[in-house]
Amino acid sequence: MSKPERLTILGATGSIGKSTLDVAARYPQKFHIYALCANRNWQALLQQAIQYHPEFVVMADESAAQQLREAIQEHKLNSEVLAGKDALEQVSAEADTVMAAIVGAAGLLPTLAAVKAGNKVLLANKESLVMAGSLFMDAVTQHEALLLPIDSEHNAIFQCLPENMSSLASAGIRKILLTGSGGPFRETPLADLSKVTVAQACAHPNWSMGQKISVDSATMMNKGLEYIEARWLFAARPEQIEVVLHPQSVIHSMVQYNDGSVLAQLGQPDMRTPIAHAMAWPERIESGVESLDFSQLGGLSFAAPDLQRFPCLGLAIEASKVGGSAAACLNAANEEAVEAFLMERIGFTDIAKINNEVLEQHSVIEVNSIDAVLAVDAQARQSAQQLIQALAS
Repeated sequence: MSKPERLTILGATGSIGKSTLDVAARYPQKFHIYALCANRNWQALLQQAIQYHPEFVVMADESAAQQLREAIQEHKLNSEVLAGKDALEQVSAEADTVMAAIVGAAGLLPTLAAVKAGNKVLLANKESLVMAGSLFMDAVTQHEALLLPIDSEHNAIFQCLPENMSSLASAGIRKILLTGSGGPFRETPLADLSKVTVAQACAHPNWSMGQKISVDSATMMNKGLEYIEARWLFAARPEQIEVVLHPQSVIHSMVQYNDGSVLAQLGQPDMRTPIAHAMAWPERIESGVESLDFSQLGGLSFAAPDLQRFPCLGLAIEASKVGGSAAACLNAANEEAVEAFLMERIGFTDIAKINNEVLEQHSVIEVNSIDAVLAVDAQARQSAQQLIQALAS
């Protein structure tokens, strides 16, 4: 019998991390919890350490790590506590399989460390590809890493594609149809969007997610980032990807072939399905998710997205077409704007305004190194913070 895969979870205390642990716990003979990582929430990480007994627990934040270290000693646990960015990269490189579920730009370097170690990388951190798509995919090829998509949409596309495909065109594929629910404000009068509260923006109708991704879903920036990610994952041109509103979140995405066939992947809106698919690939395992009952399903509806309602989606698509540093700039601006909205410093519709302004100020360059990507990220954040300050004052 083969040894269990050593599993590192980046972002263990978030919704993806928790779902990954739920799946892994069902198969202790397949997966050994090697390292659990979080940013500042040491209390949640402590509870996970008590339950899952990882070899390492890693906090990005040094002060949180010290509090966790004391608590680990108090509970007489054997998990070693590490701290900082280097530690995140270390446990990513040392594992066999890495769930990359840190939200935002902070996930880039540890995910890249897993890739450079030639590991199996389960990619839930879309920002790695949004910020550094070409560099990231080159590293996957160079280091012979196995990259499997976790976002429900990209995992669905992956399941609908033929195996060992050299290109979309060679496989007879006309278009990738990337579905999105449209979030909680799909039908809200445009004039009311400026009054949206944080609680309303975080109340996604179908999915249980963290605050940042919930706000991104409400603005459809999340779908824009997924559009960029899909281009890199599947080597697609802009005209080969179409975003389709699908409020029920039953069809997770589709692939349209030249002969008129459309293959779709359907399932409950539960992230354990794509997680289990990628963790066991190419096998199939139980995820804990019930199959769809088609007799109870009701109607499925579809529509084109309104870019006046969802300007962030339009900005992301445009940034993807422009290429170079545009997507990294937009991602950084959006992270700052969403954080400011969550802190109630700016309004909901200000997110798109800040994103647009930062992108307009940005001089696009070719990004030929990770240092260049990080420099663009830092500059865009500074620009966004200045705009936020002006709006908040």
